[in-house]
Amino acid sequence: MYRAVVTLKKGEGRFLKAGGMWIYDNEIDSVMGKFENGDVVEVRDFDGYCMGWGYVNLRSKIAVRMLSRKKDAVIDAAFLERRVRDAWEYRKQAIDTSSCRLIFGEADFLPGIVVDKFSDVLVVESLTLGIDRWKQTIVDALKRVLAEDGVMIRGVYERSDAKVRLQEGMEPVKGFMGEPFDTKVEIRENGVRYIVDVEDGQKTGFFLDQKNNRAAIRRFCKGKRVLDCFTHTGSFALNAGMAGASEVLGVDASELAVRQATENAGLNGLEGRVRFVCEDVFELLPRLEAQGERFDVVILDPPAFTKSRNSVKNAVKGYREINLRGLKLVKDGGFLATCSCSHFMEPELFAKTIREAAVGAHKRLRQVEFRTQACDHPILWAADQSYYLKFYIFQVVEER
Repeated sequence: MYRAVVTLKKGEGRFLKAGGMWIYDNEIDSVMGKFENGDVVEVRDFDGYCMGWGYVNLRSKIAVRMLSRKKDAVIDAAFLERRVRDAWEYRKQAIDTSSCRLIFGEADFLPGIVVDKFSDVLVVESLTLGIDRWKQTIVDALKRVLAEDGVMIRGVYERSDAKVRLQEGMEPVKGFMGEPFDTKVEIRENGVRYIVDVEDGQKTGFFLDQKNNRAAIRRFCKGKRVLDCFTHTGSFALNAGMAGASEVLGVDASELAVRQATENAGLNGLEGRVRFVCEDVFELLPRLEAQGERFDVVILDPPAFTKSRNSVKNAVKGYREINLRGLKLVKDGGFLATCSCSHFMEPELFAKTIREAAVGAHKRLRQVEFRTQACDHPILWAADQSYYLKFYIFQVVEER
């Protein structure tokens, strides 16, 4: 271990030199020394200059992910604990830590791993071979560091079941890291109570990145009729209900999500004003329009329509269609909250797509605000893979 050296081709490594954390396979000139995929290697420029240390996997298109740019860095348990401690100290200053993302991959200088905290439970998603070797070390360090502040973790669940692991030569993994526990965890966010299913929910069980955006829509909802599309476990709908909306309809294509959302509504005493239906949003919205339904607030929080650059064109069609349909359902002077959680749907392209949808719907948009992901998902500049969530709130008005 630590005996191999990756040398870049002359003129390559531009992304790395600009502050990025990845080295692609076609940028490498040679790998000298004994190593196995997943090992930590030294990275050198074509002229021998040391550019730091990262872990290597030549089976992946991203061949090296950087851990440190310091020549004298030693990648060991103490190094990882310093990274963990830095991540926790940042979050204590930036956000409510009762439930939050503790580790956000590259943005916390720990590429390939995500750790979410739901009350006293941790959920781990390990996506790369190199970091997978260190995941238990990272979890142990987290538990120690949190305990110093009196935060005791009663269980850890692994949700490393994303297909992207196959590209690293690894099988998906799901299960307890340690002793079993009840995987239905109650959390409170913005005063709203939720049951988070860390075992069977989407991703790690709950989308923490919209925390501040959910709070932002509240001021538009009091006494209003609200439509929440792609509601998942009901988070935007429940925030609207807690803000005093007169009627909220949440829609999702997943029966499991709708059951969980309905349970969450009951948990917050909102059964009378907030209801959920299991429907395909693309099919439901034209039907609501044909029935003459109109809403004061429409919220569009779809899943990522694209996870690669190759499918961006089709994603644009999906975002344009869903925004056009949503806009047609907003009353004159009402509000649209719309977002994209795809990194590959770049901000300028997303804005252009919304603009085209507004033209198609014969609506005018007045931007109230533009937001992004919550600050427990920090955006590391020059490592733009950490920036993915774009969130707009518009007032929607008829042509004047």
